[in-house]
Amino acid sequence: MDSTIATIALPAALAVIMLGLGLSLTVGDFVRLTSMPGTVALILGCQILVLPLVCLALVLLFDPPPALAVGMMLLAASPGGTTASLYSYLFRGNVALNISLTALNSLTAMVTLPLITNLAIARFMGDGDTLGLQVGKVLQVFAVILVPVAVGMLVRARADAFARRMERPVKIASVAVLFGVIAVALYQELDNIGDYIVSVGLMVLLFNIASLTIGYWAPRVLGTGRPEAIASCMEIGLHNTTLSLAIALSPALLGSTEMAVPSAVYGVLMFFTAAATGLLVTRGGTREEAPASGR
Repeated sequence: MDSTIATIALPAALAVIMLGLGLSLTVGDFVRLTSMPGTVALILGCQILVLPLVCLALVLLFDPPPALAVGMMLLAASPGGTTASLYSYLFRGNVALNISLTALNSLTAMVTLPLITNLAIARFMGDGDTLGLQVGKVLQVFAVILVPVAVGMLVRARADAFARRMERPVKIASVAVLFGVIAVALYQELDNIGDYIVSVGLMVLLFNIASLTIGYWAPRVLGTGRPEAIASCMEIGLHNTTLSLAIALSPALLGSTEMAVPSAVYGVLMFFTAAATGLLVTRGGTREEAPASGR
């Protein structure tokens, strides 16, 4: 990727996106999590432990090139994205839970994302220049994730009306940035894109389906309500691919276009699979409610 884009434009754009997330958050969003500790612990457990293990199994099964394997694990370690709240709203999920989980995920990712990525680099590349154990790089990830969110929350607390007005344009800009980054990353690797799709296309699709399935059914099996299960499904299935792309592409962190490919493919694919999943679970819920309403 062009050095100017990677070193200046991409981190700046990601900071704006995380600032937009902060504009939508309040301290009450974190407090709200205390009302359903079991559900939160289950969803975070799936996000932090189960998904990386599922992804690792797929990587070992498909045996992609080392950089793509690391890119898959980076994707698996990325937290839920802000789009999860929108999809949850469209398909009658618990949006408040999504907002709260996105906030908490953004904080936990400061530790889990560098750690998992570092382990993946050591396992698949044997490279000593890793992401997770270098203090400077951890601080960069910290700055990219937490500082803009904190600033956004401060603006929301001090100027609520302004923050609410800015939410929509920032979300639109976030989507534009995501597709722009994906387009540039894919263009830079145009000659190799066919091989990349062959290498990761099916693997990414299976991981996406697994994420959405685990996200919905893990809470349902344990008796969680449908709205909370839908929120979990979208939170776990819609990863923050903008963050994983930024980490993969930034020369100060990983600086690898190849590692960004799984996130780029997932970032496009997840919008369609999440919509299809939302339609399925909503239709299933309607069928379940019909006999009750008939009585």
